[in-house]
Amino acid sequence: MAAGRRGAGLRLCATVFLLDMAFCKGFVEDLDESFKDNRKDDIWLVDFYAPWCGHCKKLEPIWNEVGLEMKSIGSPVKVGKMDATSYSSIASEFGVRGYPTIKLLKGDLAYNYRGPRTKDDIIEFAHRVSGALIRPLPSQQMFEHVQKRHRVFFVYIGGESPLKEKYIDAASELIVYTYFFSASEEVVPEYVTLKEMPAVLVFKDETYFVYDEYEDGDLSSWINRERFQNYLTMDGFLLYELGDTGKLVAIAVIDEKNTSVEHTRLKSIIQEVARDYRDQFHRDFQFGHMDGNDYINTLLMDELKVPTVVVLNTSNQQYFLLDRQIKNAEDMVQFINNILDGTVEAQGGDSILQRLKRIAFDAKSTIVVEIKFLYSFLCDVYLQELSTYGLLSLWPSTGGHQYHVLWHLHS
Repeated sequence: MAAGRRGAGLRLCATVFLLDMAFCKGFVEDLDESFKDNRKDDIWLVDFYAPWCGHCKKLEPIWNEVGLEMKSIGSPVKVGKMDATSYSSIASEFGVRGYPTIKLLKGDLAYNYRGPRTKDDIIEFAHRVSGALIRPLPSQQMFEHVQKRHRVFFVYIGGESPLKEKYIDAASELIVYTYFFSASEEVVPEYVTLKEMPAVLVFKDETYFVYDEYEDGDLSSWINRERFQNYLTMDGFLLYELGDTGKLVAIAVIDEKNTSVEHTRLKSIIQEVARDYRDQFHRDFQFGHMDGNDYINTLLMDELKVPTVVVLNTSNQQYFLLDRQIKNAEDMVQFINNILDGTVEAQGGDSILQRLKRIAFDAKSTIVVEIKFLYSFLCDVYLQELSTYGLLSLWPSTGGHQYHVLWHLHS
């Protein structure tokens, strides 16, 4: 009786799940060759996928949720998906090179999404890119609202000028990453001090920084460097993104579940240096911490102990390690200065030797993964055979740790 109720409950849950999936799918349009002719009638957020792609299958339920939420909030952005293998000419026209590829199509423009494949991040991208390139801030109240909503944003202050033209050009390129606003001098907070007008500012880390063409060089490059908070929780995606900045990345590699002094101290030291030495290092360094060493070990083809500090050059795959323990912020500052003056030797890199090492490392990793998969598969088959033809009994032999296998063949 109880088993019957459990079975009915499972069937009900499965039915509800399937109905929910079907409901979500109803807000994502399957696109075909006609999309090429009518896509400019609307703003489109499109997932270009391949039916055999594992990452595409993982994205599918998230994409269905994106479609549902965009519809429920009344967004003007339509959500669709296209089999890029069936409509390869259209996919090629939009520059699709891998799967899945997410693009927002707006008029003649196509914007690539390169962020985390989560519902909230994808929707945030769609809102940002589908709206105005430069959003006006007409009042102090609106400015305060934007400050509460965004951790990092850029503001142009002033009238028409060559700087504004450069700002618009930079925004058209970098809108996929961050927000761009314009305001009058009266709208910005009273604590903002401007030596001259017009000006471009970035607001982040509970303060602001003013672009200086003489000190900072090209405006687009400055924005690309400044679009990150000064201290970050690192992952593989962020390290990839930071490669475009040209900065070195100082990382405390820790175990966040470990509350011992060694782990918490290293994280605090990096945070202190990021905060107190910003003016000294922010042009050349990005700071943060990473939970665990699995990703970093694969990236560096090395075995880093946890906790430790590593400084990465993401543009040429070099890295720097200190041969002694970092006990305080002064030790970390000395380490950074030694990197800058060349007294700390770089490891890794992208030389021919390192590339050959990477090929061998990747091949070894692939073999290990395949062996583990084969072992798991054979174990499954073996246990299935046991369940079919006999019972497996294990017991320790007398006086030792050996085990015996006892077969009972079914009659």
